[in-house]
Amino acid sequence: MQDAHTGLSAKVRNAFHSRNISHLLMAILIGALSGYGAVLFKFVLKSMQWLFYHHSGEFLDFANEVPLWMKIVMPAAGGLVVGLVVHFFAREAKGHGVPEVMQAIALRAGVIRKRVAAAKIFASAVTIGSGGSVGREGPMVQIGASIGSSVGQIFKVPTIHMKTMIGCGAAAGIAATFNAPIAGVLFALEVIVGDWGMTSFSPVVLSSVTATTISRYYFGDFPAFIIPEYNVVSLWEFCMYPFLGIISGLVALSFTKTLYAFEDGADAVRMVPEWFKPAIGGAMLGVVIIFFPAAFGVGYGPMNLSLTNNMSFWVLFSLIWIKILASAITLGSGGSGGIFAPSLFIGAMAGGAFGSLVHGVFPAITATPGAYALVAMGGVVAGTTYAPITAILIIFEMTGTYSIILPLMLTCITATVLNSTLSRGSIYTIKLLRRGIDIEGGRERHILRQMLVKEVMTPAVITVPESASLERILWIFKTENAPYLHVVDDKDALAGIISFRDIRPVLYEEDLLQLVIAKDLATTDLATVTMNDTLQDALNKLTSRGVSQLPVLESQETRKLSGTLTEHALNTAYNQQLLRKEINTRE
Repeated sequence: MQDAHTGLSAKVRNAFHSRNISHLLMAILIGALSGYGAVLFKFVLKSMQWLFYHHSGEFLDFANEVPLWMKIVMPAAGGLVVGLVVHFFAREAKGHGVPEVMQAIALRAGVIRKRVAAAKIFASAVTIGSGGSVGREGPMVQIGASIGSSVGQIFKVPTIHMKTMIGCGAAAGIAATFNAPIAGVLFALEVIVGDWGMTSFSPVVLSSVTATTISRYYFGDFPAFIIPEYNVVSLWEFCMYPFLGIISGLVALSFTKTLYAFEDGADAVRMVPEWFKPAIGGAMLGVVIIFFPAAFGVGYGPMNLSLTNNMSFWVLFSLIWIKILASAITLGSGGSGGIFAPSLFIGAMAGGAFGSLVHGVFPAITATPGAYALVAMGGVVAGTTYAPITAILIIFEMTGTYSIILPLMLTCITATVLNSTLSRGSIYTIKLLRRGIDIEGGRERHILRQMLVKEVMTPAVITVPESASLERILWIFKTENAPYLHVVDDKDALAGIISFRDIRPVLYEEDLLQLVIAKDLATTDLATVTMNDTLQDALNKLTSRGVSQLPVLESQETRKLSGTLTEHALNTAYNQQLLRKEINTRE
């Protein structure tokens, strides 16, 4: 009996120390902390709005009571506070936050400074509370990710699993904000982690559910918006949704382009200190708010009006561009907040305007404008983030209506395909691409950018002159056991490559042994690299050309052969570097 008890205890201890079990326990902890982070963030946000305007409700309800000077001064004061916090305390708190999380995974082994969560809570609450036209979802992603990274650092999680910890926090942040646990999971896996394996999936799900449970305990089980009943009126109505997808995609692309145009404009102004630019942006935003109060803050109130068919076509159409302008001013000048809610706002207005037109023309076979507003919310989110699955699931979770799935799929997929064709990066990855970081091909590709071809190449190569006969070529293949022969001209410059496949057609033609020469057999359309190219450049050429090795040149001008780089050598170097990082992190 004692032995059985001892054996059971050992199994329990082993299970507890198992990496999978420990990750699940950490996921619960991250979900709980992120859930309470969401509760704290909403409390601080309401407190900040009360501090600035002595009201904590929807701005449209008390906009007429706010003096004109206050509508300019308060956003400017909020911008000044945010600028100081970002500049002197945590620069990662600037902007919408998700690219910084993705960059931390790609370049910093998932390490996010512990102060970022606190800085983001305060900076985003001040931005939104003072009137900044941004969302609270992006900040919660960064807050949750920061909590996940901190937990991972405290428990010394290996580098290779840190992105799962960050994904847990990001999922928890979205889930707690939208009351949508499935969408939180899909966002984390689709955008942040980029890994659908069970080792990532299970902890992320557990963290998302934990955060949602805490959020529902404090705020109840209801969506952030007034969700109208959704029904497809006619089968002919399905013809409308691809067009809605095109419009949603183009509007989303306009939002992305405008946002980065304002960022570039703010960066180009050198005479103004960085910490003061958000104050100028706040004053500019205040002027917009005077004429269009709907641009204030997150904008759930105007979204509800659109969803319940309480806005005219021209109001809806105008607010598309007003919100794009207001959000671009806020984020472009250096404010702190997310782009998720602005995307939903812009989508609601675009869909409502589209619905007003089609329902006016085809009233018998189309739903009311609010239905199209609801679907287009997902369409614009998909068009900005290139995350159609997340966009579909978040709207579906809020409605709980199966009939909306097909319209959402048609709209979101159309918007994503259109925009990914027109623009390489999403609203998140464009910021990274502009910093020289390309994560689309893999979350660790930056390693290859730090290594040069000359560090990995094989200097010993077998060459033959262009005049070498077929007989000599066959003899070299037989004696050297080489997969390729490099053909050089009379100046020792690379002229081509001969593989065994090139000589197979003439292999048994004895009459050609002295007639055919290397120049006749060589493949001359070559992909090459130089010694100082990065391994990322080499990998891109290997992938695009479908070859297993590349000749290495001294320079493209001289084309003097220096060696060869094989796909096997590149993969070996990559894996060794990953292992080295893992060992350094554990130490």
